[in-house]
Amino acid sequence: QVKLVESGGGLVQAGGSLRLSCAASGRAFDNYGAGWFRQAPGKEREFVAATDWSGHTTYYADSVKGRFTISRDNANNRVYLLMNSLKPEDTAVYYCAADQGVPLTTATIPLISYWGQGTQVTVSS
Repeated sequence: QVKLVESGGGLVQAGGSLRLSCAASGRAFDNYGAGWFRQAPGKEREFVAATDWSGHTTYYADSVKGRFTISRDNANNRVYLLMNSLKPEDTAVYYCAADQGVPLTTATIPLISYWGQGTQVTVSS
């Protein structure tokens, strides 16, 4: 079992920045790919960013590429999402996710093993 707990959400003006943190506990977290998803009101959950077990390979949704940066600190079992140049359309609940064998994408959401409880990000215009 892996338990994921997000923090760092909040209210920010458009153009501002936030850094989300995901703390993992349980099994050896450095064996897992990890990533971030988000769900806006009335919309489906969608992929935002992911990293492999090492943190050296990263993936981003087109909508956040160049603005968001995912990173991980395996020594401290944490994954981060630095969000710059935030837009009102980035408003959503952001979820941390992890899996050992399933790629982290929008299509594989039903298969992903571990999820955090989510943290709200609100961007005002």
